[in-house]
Amino acid sequence: MTDVTGEMDLRHLVATMTPELQPGRFVFATVSDPHPEVWRHALMTFRESEGLTAIVDETISERLRLTTTFRCRCITLSVHSSLDAVGFLAVVTRALARAGIGVNPVSACFHDHLFVADDKAEAALSVLQGLADSGSDGESLECLWPPVP
Repeated sequence: MTDVTGEMDLRHLVATMTPELQPGRFVFATVSDPHPEVWRHALMTFRESEGLTAIVDETISERLRLTTTFRCRCITLSVHSSLDAVGFLAVVTRALARAGIGVNPVSACFHDHLFVADDKAEAALSVLQGLADSGSDGESLECLWPPVP
């Protein structure tokens, strides 16, 4: 079994994250009776009382004629973050919010993935790269996330 513990130190996470814009465009879809192709190709699914939310490649959604919302790009933070890490996504999402960029984050066992509007992807990437660069000095994090006592 692979070790999935990951990094927990906030400063280290921010300073060493490498935001990577993934190829393709994605959409969010809600389906009540998912086609097998949805299960096969979904990046993420989550069951809610209103139906199954799936994040799928836009071309798959078009082929399956899914009703979709939120055309987006995926930015992967290529640092192995712990699912118990405190404040990492708070720092990231706050930096994006300050730039006027909304984000739908998804955490998986090894990395965090940020879904941002298609037309904001390049700006988000720039904000995240700047955050990683400034996070290496440690002091700039204080304005984004107060230290935990």
